[in-house]
Amino acid sequence: MSEILQGTATAQWHRLLGEAQAACDRQLDEALESYLLFCLQRFLGRAEMVESILALDFLEGRRLVGQRRIGALRDVGDQCLLYSGLFPRRARRRRVPVQYFVDLGRSAYAQVAEMEHDLGELFERLSRDFVTLMDVLQAMKALGQSEPLLDPWEDVALWRGTGSRAAHRRLQTLSSGFFVADEGDLPH
Repeated sequence: MSEILQGTATAQWHRLLGEAQAACDRQLDEALESYLLFCLQRFLGRAEMVESILALDFLEGRRLVGQRRIGALRDVGDQCLLYSGLFPRRARRRRVPVQYFVDLGRSAYAQVAEMEHDLGELFERLSRDFVTLMDVLQAMKALGQSEPLLDPWEDVALWRGTGSRAAHRRLQTLSSGFFVADEGDLPH
């Protein structure tokens, strides 16, 4: 029975991911989509994630060695991805910009990529494509909601700080003009 319920949950997450990708005009390849499904199933519903102080978890993870270090940093990257994508309002309540979670998560995944021999390429891609994954998760969160996910100033900061296409698109809906960033404002 548990396998049937698990399969049903996976199918629902997969359907939601497909809808979110269409909504934000981003298409994830099979490896990134599979990892995102794994991450969603692994962390959502874990109450302790909300109480975690990710910067401390990151520093603690860096002190560990071997597989424990890889696992701790992977968890930080995953939680930062979920926070920035599904729970960006919590960043506001914690008085930190969403970009904080983006930067911390990218860094955690990049460090895992350097240590992980078999999956190093995947974690390098997770670091590089973090903002795309965040955009898809934000689109998933916004499905069926009428209230904006972030306020316009948060979208400006997110777009300018990370190059988020989703934040840029949300800003475009607020104005008949277009937004321009200085070349030095966008990430490289």
